[in-house]
Amino acid sequence: MTATTTAADRQFLRLATVGSVDDGKSTLIGRILHDTGSLPSDHIESVTDQQGQLDLAALSDGLRSEREQGITIDVAYRFFSTEHRSYVLADTPGHERYTRNTFTGASNAHVAVVLVDARHGVQRQTRRHARIAALVGVPHVVAAVNKIDLVDYSAERFEELRAELDELALQVGIGEITAIPVAAKAGDNVVHRSSSTPWYDGPTLLEYLEDVELAAPSPQPGELRLPVQLVSRPSEGHRRSYSGRIVAGTVAVGDEITVLPSGSRSTVVALDTLDDGRAVGVAGLSVSIQLADEIDVSRGDVIVSGRADAHLPVVARELSATVCWLAEKPLRAGDRVALKHGSTTVRATVQSLDRRLDPDSLIEQVGPGELVLNDIGTVTLRTSSVVLADTYEQNRDGGAFVLIDEASNDTVGAGTIDEAREVVPGRATRNDIKWHPSSLARDERWRKTGQRGATVWLTGLPASGKSTVAVVLERLLVSQGRVAYLIDGDNIRHGISDDLGFSPGDRAENIRRVGHLARLFADAGVIAVASMVSPLRSDRDIARELHAAAGLDFVEVHVATPVAECERRDPKGLYRRAREGSLRGLTGVDAPYEKPTDPDLRFDTTGADVTELAQRIVDLLVERGVVAAS
Repeated sequence: MTATTTAADRQFLRLATVGSVDDGKSTLIGRILHDTGSLPSDHIESVTDQQGQLDLAALSDGLRSEREQGITIDVAYRFFSTEHRSYVLADTPGHERYTRNTFTGASNAHVAVVLVDARHGVQRQTRRHARIAALVGVPHVVAAVNKIDLVDYSAERFEELRAELDELALQVGIGEITAIPVAAKAGDNVVHRSSSTPWYDGPTLLEYLEDVELAAPSPQPGELRLPVQLVSRPSEGHRRSYSGRIVAGTVAVGDEITVLPSGSRSTVVALDTLDDGRAVGVAGLSVSIQLADEIDVSRGDVIVSGRADAHLPVVARELSATVCWLAEKPLRAGDRVALKHGSTTVRATVQSLDRRLDPDSLIEQVGPGELVLNDIGTVTLRTSSVVLADTYEQNRDGGAFVLIDEASNDTVGAGTIDEAREVVPGRATRNDIKWHPSSLARDERWRKTGQRGATVWLTGLPASGKSTVAVVLERLLVSQGRVAYLIDGDNIRHGISDDLGFSPGDRAENIRRVGHLARLFADAGVIAVASMVSPLRSDRDIARELHAAAGLDFVEVHVATPVAECERRDPKGLYRRAREGSLRGLTGVDAPYEKPTDPDLRFDTTGADVTELAQRIVDLLVERGVVAAS
């Protein structure tokens, strides 16, 4: 370690403190700030009582609600320096409810300091926070075994805890957790070495932080990732500029580049790094570049290396990812969320919940039914349009994302990409597709054919009588000279959706496809009769919204036959197989059905005249002006 180092030459280190409530994080931080001389005298005086006792925790707990409750509930950032390094310290919450803040604070740290109370050892939150540190790729983890004074500076107790921490490191996938015995309140082994632990010959906490290696891989030109955040339109005589922050690799004038997802190629002819002396842009810098060719580049595109040996991101529509769920409402297979990845936001469907990590045992549960607040699990996501994805192990920026609730705009999850599965080469992406309206206006088509289009969507439990009513409805309409067509769920599975299984995610995708198909039928002037279980309101709402956006009638009919009657009928033997355990995920038995809250029509087929029920739907279509009264 050098004796003197100028501020410009100091290395910069980001660290985060994590651990359970009352393990002493705030006191530890206060001790570091105090003993490194990083506090102004008036700040020290403000937290010193009349007896001269210093409240170290108050030095870092800045929010009034934190001070009143005695817990940290937000990420508080503190700054301090030594001759060797400059530090930014993220004090993250210990309370389980605020796990989202822990995730944020640890996401870009070089070192995670895990607090462990020497009396209580490794707790549930200790395990959870260690797993989060591993998940977000914190390179170094050190355990401050705090309150060692309250176990009489016992070497035996410290060795017990060190063994627990070694086991924890193996369980969560951290190479090593260095353990240091400290007493933050007294200052033992925090900044200054303690005479009370003669049996300990390792570094103090500050010595560890001063000496830990911060080696970073040298930037590789072939790894370039430049997400485009801004396209500057040119003034006369100037080229367009494309701006963003480089997240991997390098870029320089003369480099060949490729723009994804379009695949367009060009060469960099100008580079602006806001630094006149810099000829090469490297990861972490915000840059603006100009290209030799006038190609189509938009916000959200990614500029990558055009070299033959370049490592390129995957143009993906399906992601296997580890997610920390941050919302009160559970995450279930089939749910839809917005996925924000870099400067791009796409809709994503939860195809499946694959595994959930038990925070006590750290054993993964296969096939959980849901992820609840603060759960960590592995999920499969299918996106509505392409995501240019790296795995998190390859690229922390390109492999990370957040999940957003589309209704509330709240962040509900944070995740890392474990595997990205690419789009079939040559298949058009959403960015390449334009809607081509018919040369015939809809009103003209309907007037000439004498037919107004609409969709009747029958939803209900399996064996509720949906298809029976739908068949009769189709016959009634055709007998009146109307063009109607039955879209039955089983028939769709023979063609349009023959690539889908019966996972909740596949079922949601099946409903989405049927919604689009029915909209096209209705636009053509056909009365589409869709008979689908469609158990989730969100899926039915999407079908309704597709029609509303196109100005088309959508009639939702809830066939509300009780489950007992459906099970009594059981024409396909589905309920029997579900009760025997040979069929899983049957709606109404071990999978939920969300009843429509405000359907256009609701009826029970138990003992009913099916023709009369179908006529009620026709009468509603007459009332809506879709068909004329017969």
